Amino acid sequence: MLSQLQIPQRHVALIYPADLPRQFVEAVQASLSPTVTIEVPARDDCKTLGVLGGVLSMLAAANIPRDGAVVGLGGGAATDLAGFAAASYLRGVAFYTLPTTLLGMVDAAVGGKTGINLPEGKNLVGAFHPPKAVWCDTDTLATLPDAVFREGAAEAYKHGLIADASLLARVLSPEFRPGGVNLEATLADAIAVKAGVVTRDLTEQGERAYLNFGHTLAHALEAVTDHAVTHGDAVGYGMHYAAVLSREMGGADLTPHTLAFLAWQRPAPLPPLTFEAVMPYMARDKKADAGGVRFVLLHGLARPYLTRVPEDLLRKAFQEWQGTVGDPH
Repeated sequence: MLSQLQIPQRHVALIYPADLPRQFVEAVQASLSPTVTIEVPARDDCKTLGVLGGVLSMLAAANIPRDGAVVGLGGGAATDLAGFAAASYLRGVAFYTLPTTLLGMVDAAVGGKTGINLPEGKNLVGAFHPPKAVWCDTDTLATLPDAVFREGAAEAYKHGLIADASLLARVLSPEFRPGGVNLEATLADAIAVKAGVVTRDLTEQGERAYLNFGHTLAHALEAVTDHAVTHGDAVGYGMHYAAVLSREMGGADLTPHTLAFLAWQRPAPLPPLTFEAVMPYMARDKKADAGGVRFVLLHGLARPYLTRVPEDLLRKAFQEWQGTVGDPH
């Protein structure tokens, strides 16, 4: 796949996280011959104002011109940062992504959302800056620890809940694994869900919000634990909370599906949490507006909607959710 990388821009900045295998980074460098290569901290440690400022300064020091390009290599956090740097530098230069994780391939690298975190919450600063191209090399998935692969499956399963119910059984299939015979077809269909939504609604004026199913609590879990809970694990937990809320709001009971996913995913155990600690972060969710926090819920499989939920119901559902997921192992 690396031999197929083609970028018309002459001046290229390659941004990658510190935990990528050096041999793979060097192979990408050999293919792209970047003007500058920038290593950033791994995972969400790279999504800070300080790291962004450093990246922008290095782009300027390397004299990357307006017709240059930024390539984001790595997982979803690295491509989020790289994309926001591309959107910000010189008010926007070309951006390409080369995701190396399941989470990056299915979600973060697709759709043009870029950004960083603040202490107050996840992805509160960013821009819509679609990549010119996305290259997915599924061979890189074989290099991932099993827990990281399972973590990334949360977004594919979410696409099944909100749009393509056939993905539910396929994600939980024994063949959904690195090298599995149905892996690429399942990934392609999961990616197609998001690609279709963002093509119709790039800037989240309508249906793109449905892609945030499970993310209101997920982002709160990440923030309140200072990212000790990974994004994919948080989404797994968050989808179950959203399923409980959906049922309490009169929708179908989809908790058997979300519990089945948690049993398959085996996320890391949660630390002790209280509703009072988590609620302020949910209230700062990106879907919140002047009227308050809004949740993506489901009337049934592939029937999402956006609504406000009374706080007493949020608390009741949180208590049920916590009792259910207190020890997913």
